[in-house]
Amino acid sequence: MTSIALSPAAPKQMASPVLQGVLWGGAAVTIWGVYLAFARANVSTGILPVDLAFVRYLTAGLIMLPWLLRHSPATMAGMGWRKAAVLTLLAGPLFILVSATGFKFAPLSHGAVVQPAGITIAGMLLGAALLGDRLTKPRVIGAGIILAGLALVAGPSALSGGPIALLGDALFAGAGVMWAVFAVLSRRWAISPVAATAVVSVLSAAVYVPLYLASHGIGALLTQSATTIVLLIIVHGVLSGVVAVFAFGRAAELLGAPRAAAFPALVPVVATLAGIPVAGEFPAAWQIAGLLIVTLGLLVTQRTAKPGIPAKTA
Repeated sequence: MTSIALSPAAPKQMASPVLQGVLWGGAAVTIWGVYLAFARANVSTGILPVDLAFVRYLTAGLIMLPWLLRHSPATMAGMGWRKAAVLTLLAGPLFILVSATGFKFAPLSHGAVVQPAGITIAGMLLGAALLGDRLTKPRVIGAGIILAGLALVAGPSALSGGPIALLGDALFAGAGVMWAVFAVLSRRWAISPVAATAVVSVLSAAVYVPLYLASHGIGALLTQSATTIVLLIIVHGVLSGVVAVFAFGRAAELLGAPRAAAFPALVPVVATLAGIPVAGEFPAAWQIAGLLIVTLGLLVTQRTAKPGIPAKTA
């Protein structure tokens, strides 16, 4: 009886590392999509990107500070100050501000497409160059399908805005590359998702919050309703600032950075669907078709590892 309980068949009944990675990646993009829909609604009511960044990092920093204090804060959870500074530069306030500034020059539909595309392509290329992850045929084909679907999601708006929109698109692409580099370096340096989340959150709060208070103040935020402030804390601070960062890092840890990098392509899918009740935006027929194509491309990129075989560690 004991031999049956400990047989190799038993672990197969549990979720494989690949399935776990897919679930973590799905959780991350779901949060990011909902976050984007709320961000659209927040900005339309007069809340500025700097306000959103303040709420995000103040909340995330306070949540993760106890963990960091228990895990060698003098050495930033063992990763060292140099690596901690690099990861914070890539995934901290600068990332949010670069992405948000793009909306000054290009429409929201551009940001929902260009930034995920930047993460997907940069993540695959950097993973191959720095981690030795092969660019297999399914990954390349899947990436092509994803880009085609994203282009269809953008639709006519992809050509709107004139030459100045290219600056916004460049900022969106830059933000996408920043996040891809963050994911690849976290894996290359063998930094756990919770350590990366804690260090980025606490350092971001330590640097950004005092600068925000000195230059901007919280007067604008205090004019918002209590319900709005609570939603800002939950969506931007807890979910996007902590849970999504950890979830994406866990997906990269289990699947490898190149395949995890394909998941942000689903952000427009979630954002479009969440935008219906949150922002009152309804997708057009071509956008729905594009979302289905993006989903197909993501499934193709995941057909690269044998079930039960964990992603290669750095």
